[in-house]
Amino acid sequence: MFLNEFAKAYPHSLNVIQLDNGRFHSAKKLTIPDNIVLLFQPPYSPEVNLIEQVWQFMKDALRWINLKTLDELRKKVDKIIQSILPSQVASLTSFDFILSALR
Repeated sequence: MFLNEFAKAYPHSLNVIQLDNGRFHSAKKLTIPDNIVLLFQPPYSPEVNLIEQVWQFMKDALRWINLKTLDELRKKVDKIIQSILPSQVASLTSFDFILSALR
């Protein structure tokens, strides 16, 4: 159901969804829409999990900052997220194995 709704939301683009090869990312009867590609990352490789790269960027930005409350942390994280440039996202998430899979 999720894949169908996602495909409908972005009908004019090729949508790549990266999965981490966890056992829970399998199904016996799964219909994948034509505009979605499932890309399974190599086993035991968190370094190629795109979100892990973003989290590391966030942790680096928060390093050495002393925040006193959870609300201060939320505001700081929001500020960091709002400041990330598209070029930074591209540099964090552009991996050869993804580009190869799309070819």
